[in-house]
Amino acid sequence: MCRNIKTLHNFKPPATAEEIRAASVQFVRKLSGFTKPSRTNELAFARAVERVARAAHELLDSLTTKGPPRDREVEASKARARAADRFQAHPRGSSLHDR
Repeated sequence: MCRNIKTLHNFKPPATAEEIRAASVQFVRKLSGFTKPSRTNELAFARAVERVARAAHELLDSLTTKGPPRDREVEASKARARAADRFQAHPRGSSLHDR
């Protein structure tokens, strides 16, 4: 689950509220062990997501760097290339025992 949380600091354009919320949801899912909480736990889950998102906003707003902002499209293309290499190296249905 947490592999889906993307780095949000030092990008141009900056992270959106939706990206920060999505990362917060993933973080709370990982901590709680729930992909979707039960009705009983919905309020606690939503409250935790809101608090994590608020803390993430504060963190991102207060961080500084001397490096130039990274380009989202360049980083996305690098990630796609890494994924293609990874999945090409381990075709679906094969296992380590097949080698």
